[in-house]
Amino acid sequence: MPSPIKFAHVVLRTARFDEMLAWWTNVLEADVRFGNDFIAFLSFDDEHHRVAMINAPLRDQEVGRAGVDHVAYTYASVDDQFATYARLKSQGVEPYWMIHHGGTLSAYYRDPDGNQIELQVDAMSMEDTDGFMRSPLFAANPIGINVDFDDLIARYEGGASEASILAYPVASA
Repeated sequence: MPSPIKFAHVVLRTARFDEMLAWWTNVLEADVRFGNDFIAFLSFDDEHHRVAMINAPLRDQEVGRAGVDHVAYTYASVDDQFATYARLKSQGVEPYWMIHHGGTLSAYYRDPDGNQIELQVDAMSMEDTDGFMRSPLFAANPIGINVDFDDLIARYEGGASEASILAYPVASA
């Protein structure tokens, strides 16, 4: 069965958003690829983001929700991601969220302790994702569009191309 090809990013949830953003940007000598009052994406290499910050005021945080929000791993292809999804689903392990972020097609899972993991496949090149993250389309919806992996797999097995599966849903509408 396929394994991820790389560690992709970590997302931090914080009530000290500006301070944390300044610290991580400085320490990593990172660029902010996109940022608003709710979320910021930082990178120091060709990956679209290596660290993201979510602004979550203490009053809005559940107990134990400050700190790491999730970690992400990238698969080499849609075939690998869908095979992993099918394997886990057959074991009763199902994602709680499936989403197309634009730059990635992602499934989010929780481990027995509630830690979150994102299993993703790149939907665009790093250059294209960087451009997308700087676009008005991304600024209007920096989270993405919910998808159904069972539907995507059925389309793919029915002959849809990998490119059509990875296309951002609004771009194909």
